[in-house]
Amino acid sequence: MDSSLVQSALEALLILFSWQHFIHLLVGVFIGLVVGFIPGLGGIAGMALTLPFVFGMEPASALAMMIGLTAVTTTSDTFMAVLLGIPGSSSAQASVMDGFPLAKQGQAARALSAAFSASLIGGLIGAAILTLAFFAAKPILLAIGFGEQLMLVVFALTLVGMLTGKSVIKGLGGCALGLLLGTIGTAPATGAYRFTLDWLYLSDGLSLILVALGVFAIPEIVDVLKNRSSIAGETVVGRGWFRGIRDSYTNIWLVVRCSVIGAMVGFLPGLGGSVVDWIAYGHAMQTTKNRENFGKGEIRGLIGPEAAANAKEGGALIPTLFFGIPGSGSMALLLGGLVIIGLTPGRSMVSENADMIYLIIWSIAIANVLGTGISMAVTKPVSKLTQMNFRVIAPIVLVAVFFSAYQNSGNWGDILILIVFGCAGILLKRFGWSRAALLIGFVLSSNLEAAVYRTVQVYGWSVFHRPLTLVILCFAIMSLIIAFRNRTRPSKASQIEYTGGLKTLPAQILLTSGLLALTLAILADVADLRFLSMVFPVTVATITGVILVVAIVQMARKSNAPGLIYDEDAEGADFKGTLNCLGWVLLLPAVSWLVGYQFGAPVFVFAFLSIFAKITLHRSLIGAAVIAVIVYVVTAVLGMEVPNGLLNPVISNALGSLMLADHGGAAPIPSI
Repeated sequence: MDSSLVQSALEALLILFSWQHFIHLLVGVFIGLVVGFIPGLGGIAGMALTLPFVFGMEPASALAMMIGLTAVTTTSDTFMAVLLGIPGSSSAQASVMDGFPLAKQGQAARALSAAFSASLIGGLIGAAILTLAFFAAKPILLAIGFGEQLMLVVFALTLVGMLTGKSVIKGLGGCALGLLLGTIGTAPATGAYRFTLDWLYLSDGLSLILVALGVFAIPEIVDVLKNRSSIAGETVVGRGWFRGIRDSYTNIWLVVRCSVIGAMVGFLPGLGGSVVDWIAYGHAMQTTKNRENFGKGEIRGLIGPEAAANAKEGGALIPTLFFGIPGSGSMALLLGGLVIIGLTPGRSMVSENADMIYLIIWSIAIANVLGTGISMAVTKPVSKLTQMNFRVIAPIVLVAVFFSAYQNSGNWGDILILIVFGCAGILLKRFGWSRAALLIGFVLSSNLEAAVYRTVQVYGWSVFHRPLTLVILCFAIMSLIIAFRNRTRPSKASQIEYTGGLKTLPAQILLTSGLLALTLAILADVADLRFLSMVFPVTVATITGVILVVAIVQMARKSNAPGLIYDEDAEGADFKGTLNCLGWVLLLPAVSWLVGYQFGAPVFVFAFLSIFAKITLHRSLIGAAVIAVIVYVVTAVLGMEVPNGLLNPVISNALGSLMLADHGGAAPIPSI
């Protein structure tokens, strides 16, 4: 090894074990865990909050804070995914599939400890791969062209075959709808607006966070409110802590494979965080003979995505550090942070600041150990949330969900989109449509469209002359073959169970017809655009329309095909109960629209606790007061925005008048 590299490594070790570096690393880890715990924020928000503090800091200390935050955000977002069925960030979407069912079975501690131990292994493997990339990244990165990126997106789409649920038609239809929804906004090739409804808000397209919160979080909250007083149906929650660690050890090769997959996908700029967990989830299903338990509480469906999500951070740092190409949004902010502290990613950093690269690699490893240790230390007490009366927790969760949604762009459109997809998610869940397939299609839509355009322009048909492209294409074909070969046919008993949805057949046909109408509306809107603006959405809309027509025809014929008309609420369906709970959920944005979030959130919490949860008045007042204080702190201290309402000016003037009266007319009118 080059003597200069050895010297750089020794210098990095001296910095690594200094108390200043450890303190700053611990601060970064703490911020990352807190930010990851809050739904909808994630690494980008955390890095944005941290950057102002790195000005003037010593480079090693600033690196410790930024790397500590980056390394553990995907660890703590597991809490919300497992305990409440809310994807804390885009990388925790797949964790909801089996993590939340495990929590409802009273195995929250097992699920969390398995997820955290798998995350630790994934983070360490990601750091190891980053170390190897220090010496071999350039030839590998140069080999990944537009054609290879296109084939990787196609490969990810083939994994939808594993996530179609009990109905292949509904699964494929959901994926196609996701692809179509992903085309809303500005066309990447021409800049033309597509299906924006003359609403400027939609010009940037739909937000992944809003779609994920809508189709997963809102339906699960409504379902728990309607069907049970607590999340877990079991009484014993704290047990299973060691069992979760043993699950990761038993499935160690799955954890290793998914970690490698996560690092490889994170290595590709622009692809990583939003899709890596689904690729790992699909791989876990492919390599399991009995897949019937996936989506119902299969531990392999949790540890695979968690390992991949944490390993991807090491992979994403490869193009960021060595080529100055950010692999994700948080990496783009990290890139800015490096420039702020005087480090220039690329050739100069490798040749002149090799000690900083070693420091980053080892800091990632230590941060993962710290983050996992802290998370596992609080696993047992936090998992007991699943045994608390959910009607007491629900208003707090809803306040957090709507607040997080508003941070997307600081526009009331964020709240409206969340509501629309929340209602859609309830219907999709009720009638057996794969919400995971829809989300995968949505995530991959923009990447697929851009990759197709770039590949055609650069390579044309010669893309199939590239060896690596053909290798990835072969993997995609093998994925499809495995999906069809391993598909198990339901038993006659389960077929009878699924056909219980016959009594809701008119509603299902109506829903599918509504989805078809949406598809045709998008098709009509984009048909008059220029070729490059319309070719992709028109193709996807045509495929989607065909799938939906087939579904409607089979429903109209009252086909007993397993799962086609599957209704999750077939037994004792309580649609009125669903509407009642949804009405309470929508009360928060309604009140906030009228009086603003600062006043609407406490009013909503008080009304929910005192009327719906039937809590005593003084406890309801305490809950409302706590929420009021929290909202004030995040707005006044952290500078985060909350929605204003129609009566905000009136309330501001009224409060201003009161303050003027108290201070003899000398106080200024506060702005709200």
